[in-house]
Amino acid sequence: MDASALEVDGLVRHFTAPRGRGTVRAVDGVSLTVGRGEVVGLVGESGSGKSTVGRCIVRLDTPTAGTVRIGGTDITRLSPRKLRPLRKDFNIVYQDPSASLDPRMRVSRIVGEPLTLHRMASGSELRERVEKLLGQVGLPPGTAERRPHELSGGQRQRVSIARALAVDPMLLVADEPTSALDVSVQASVLNLLADLQRDRGFGCLFITHDLAAVEFLADRIAVMYLGEIIEVAPAADLFAAPKHPYTQALLSAVPVPDPPVQRARQRIVLQGDLTGPVFPKAAGTAQTVDHCRFHTRCPLAVERCRTQAPEHRTLPGANGGRMVACHLVADDGTAPDAAATAHSGT
Repeated sequence: MDASALEVDGLVRHFTAPRGRGTVRAVDGVSLTVGRGEVVGLVGESGSGKSTVGRCIVRLDTPTAGTVRIGGTDITRLSPRKLRPLRKDFNIVYQDPSASLDPRMRVSRIVGEPLTLHRMASGSELRERVEKLLGQVGLPPGTAERRPHELSGGQRQRVSIARALAVDPMLLVADEPTSALDVSVQASVLNLLADLQRDRGFGCLFITHDLAAVEFLADRIAVMYLGEIIEVAPAADLFAAPKHPYTQALLSAVPVPDPPVQRARQRIVLQGDLTGPVFPKAAGTAQTVDHCRFHTRCPLAVERCRTQAPEHRTLPGANGGRMVACHLVADDGTAPDAAATAHSGT
């Protein structure tokens, strides 16, 4: 069997808080896989650590601990020289195309540069491949000779996608690829990603806070909260029956295009304060989390949630089961209803 496109095991990325006041645990033990030809969505609030996970995967940031394997090859500790030839196997599409494209370069050079660096094409073949790539992402003839400032936001993001896919990677990390775009063009970019992923068969880690987008694009969804993945499930299963109270709260905020259903739906408004990702400095000791990170905002929290971190448990279910980290979810997958509890005042 072919190796997965991506295997992340125990990924950790800690930073020192300003003035040495403690440790910011931006990513704290994340494990996930992306199969070849699979789209995995990584969702959560701003500040949950999603983008840091993406940056560590493509080695724009160096993990504190854990491993990252691309196609079965561990790239976590490789030197820049040894990593360089492997970079054609993975790539990233950034949130803001205006910041990720060199304004001095023409589109032909931007898209063709990966092919040149990896010595995959030159001369007339390079020009032909660039034109073909631009056509595949829906850009009109003549775009190759233009510069980024001459293009719309949606066109710039299509250039970013063409550049990322130029060397035919097995893994694409898409970090909020539509959030900087007008609503009117977001759907067209999502449709483009879906078409390219289906035709090329690459694995994709789709990082977003847009739940409607991830429902449309992803095969599986991982939910992240304060540096930790707290639930993973096939997309259809997650939206039909979320288990973790935080996931239930997230999905309760998704608009429904049926007004009567929307009015009847119970929105879960989270109360309380974030526990925060900063942990006090403790010299010479290994720090562990001794509580559920969500307990200060959870309408279902009990004493155990405040004194013991929940285990990551695999639950039975369709399509290979699912994972959840919550004391209140039973081993058979039975989960309490956070909406009922929140509205009952208990």
